[in-house]
Amino acid sequence: MSDVQINLICCTQVICDQVAVRQATQKDVALSYAMAIKSAAQKADDPDWKAINGAILARWKMSGLERIKKRAFDILSGKIKP
Repeated sequence: MSDVQINLICCTQVICDQVAVRQATQKDVALSYAMAIKSAAQKADDPDWKAINGAILARWKMSGLERIKKRAFDILSGKIKP
């Protein structure tokens, strides 16, 4: 079962919709962001990073985007658990 790959599709829409939900936290978005990075690397989807980052910036400013990206990369590296 270790060969199973799970990817997020429609990453741009999923993350932009998620950011628009006021109950969504930066931790929630970071997990989706990490999944989008993984999905892009595996050629399962082609996220529009400009749109994604723009939606995040509109809600949380640059410091929020930086926290989300850092957490996403920490998730992907295994440094933290999702």
